Amino acid sequence: MTYDMFNFLEDEHQYDDIISLPHHVSANRKHMSNRDRAAQFSPFAALTGYEDSVKEAARLTDKRPEPDDDQKELLDSRMNEMIDSLPCEAELTYFLPDKNKSGGAVVTVCGIVRLVDEYEKMAVFTDGRRIPTEDILGIRLL
Repeated sequence: MTYDMFNFLEDEHQYDDIISLPHHVSANRKHMSNRDRAAQFSPFAALTGYEDSVKEAARLTDKRPEPDDDQKELLDSRMNEMIDSLPCEAELTYFLPDKNKSGGAVVTVCGIVRLVDEYEKMAVFTDGRRIPTEDILGIRLL
């Protein structure tokens, strides 16, 4: 059957006999809520995880900062000063590598440094945090 505009206009009153009848209510099925009806038309996610992948790719990371010779010398003297006064309260700024992609973030933490393990090359806080000494960019004793 083809759609013809002129036939539609001629058949304009073809449903007049049923328009005033009451809405059918099924005896076998319960009435569907508006929420469930709307869920039928929700978008289908054919590529599960795609949005997460796009967000991960868009997430920015910083490059590892490379201190110059003067900064390395200052950092070494601060590290020795911290080691001599253990346990001590300190603020450490370090580079935290990202687990999923190249780069990472520069993070600053405060706490009481319990020891500097020279064998494992870690600064160990009293709360159990461990920071690799090679990632430390700045030390401030409090």
